[in-house]
Amino acid sequence: MSGGRTSKGEAELQRCLMPLEVFEIEASRIVRRSPRDLDIPCKQYPRALGQVGIYCWPNKKAVAREVRRQPAAIAATGGVPSAAAAKAATTKIPVVFIVGEDPVKLGLVASLARPDGNLTGINFFSVELAAKRLELLRELVPRTARVAVLVNPAEAAVTETTVRDVQAAARAMGLQIRVVNAGSSREITAAFATLASERPDAIFVGPGSCLVSRRVQLAHLATRHAIPAVYPGRVFADVGGLMSYGPSLIDGYRQVGIYVGRILKGAKPSDLPVLQPSKFELVINAETAGMLALTVPPSLLAIADEVIE
Repeated sequence: MSGGRTSKGEAELQRCLMPLEVFEIEASRIVRRSPRDLDIPCKQYPRALGQVGIYCWPNKKAVAREVRRQPAAIAATGGVPSAAAAKAATTKIPVVFIVGEDPVKLGLVASLARPDGNLTGINFFSVELAAKRLELLRELVPRTARVAVLVNPAEAAVTETTVRDVQAAARAMGLQIRVVNAGSSREITAAFATLASERPDAIFVGPGSCLVSRRVQLAHLATRHAIPAVYPGRVFADVGGLMSYGPSLIDGYRQVGIYVGRILKGAKPSDLPVLQPSKFELVINAETAGMLALTVPPSLLAIADEVIE
């Protein structure tokens, strides 16, 4: 969808963030909103959350300003970069993060069961589903032999894990991959110009906050150049992406809201275990499939959580 309309997924996400609204009465001002109006999870948080700093982007100066305001908690919703920046900025203010990699390996927490320190949150497993996404992609596009893997090199930890897992899965499936780096709107446009001439059979879009924020551009360019693509979450399919598979974003951000609420009631981050997703969604955009002259097989229709007509 485009033209400023709110998609079904976005509207549902907004409703699911209501756990934070119980603290609206106590709030006297907005501490911080997203510095850019691009990230759905940030901009959909309820307004007037004077006690919560919502930090979405890895700008160290911005998070330092936030910390100086001494909010009761920080919701670091911009993936690994924002979680790492928040951890570096404060050891006292509670931080609730959402990341796609193992937060123990990232050094964010001591363990999943007992985070220790001032951080806890959601481990989204976004980068551990490469094999499943490739399998679904080949089932939808059986002729697939060459796959372009689009990643953002600025998000080094996520990119390294994604490329490693995709390479391993591709070898097992007999697929050839080509890694394409893009971390800005201009770089994404340039990458698709190259892909339009190389004509891979499909595109695998990696996870990461930057690529999520550019989801409309990615979905538009993939369709414009008639290249089937698989994405890491339903927010891509909601705006025209062909197919997505990953943890439920709605469930993840609902839990962020619940955790922030518990902290505002007195809970300590060290007593709140890092949670892992319990629901994974396969979403297929049938309209986009039609534009690409693809027939969605009954086997995929049978297991899809949603088919967008």
